[in-house]
Amino acid sequence: MSNIVVLYWSGSGNTEKMAQLIAEGASATCKHVADATPDELHDVSLVTFGSPALGDEGIDETELAPFIASANAALQDKTIALFGSYGWGNGEWLRLWGEELSKSGCRVLPDRLAIREAPEGDDVAKCIDFGRALAKIAQQ
Repeated sequence: MSNIVVLYWSGSGNTEKMAQLIAEGASATCKHVADATPDELHDVSLVTFGSPALGDEGIDETELAPFIASANAALQDKTIALFGSYGWGNGEWLRLWGEELSKSGCRVLPDRLAIREAPEGDDVAKCIDFGRALAKIAQQ
């Protein structure tokens, strides 16, 4: 069993597709954040969060942000990876999100994966490779 979990929020399905591909590459559990609980984080070493860019370069505030806030204590000893899809901009929301998590005491990996719209073509391989890289990190 993998010691990685991929948790995501998706509005259009683009980030969900990314999550599934990343989980495939990492041989990890993949769940919509609404179906997860902070208690599930105790048995994993690496947590991967995904959200599309929303509004002014932000993450989902209805389910994902509240989940992360409620899981803050459980995240303190975990490595965290971030990914998501966007329709505009250049992935700035991932940098801002990573900085916010780091300020709260989380260990956030510097490499993040941003895909414009739905993962297709080469982007499918990028998602799977991102998952494989996370699996190697989790084994260290």
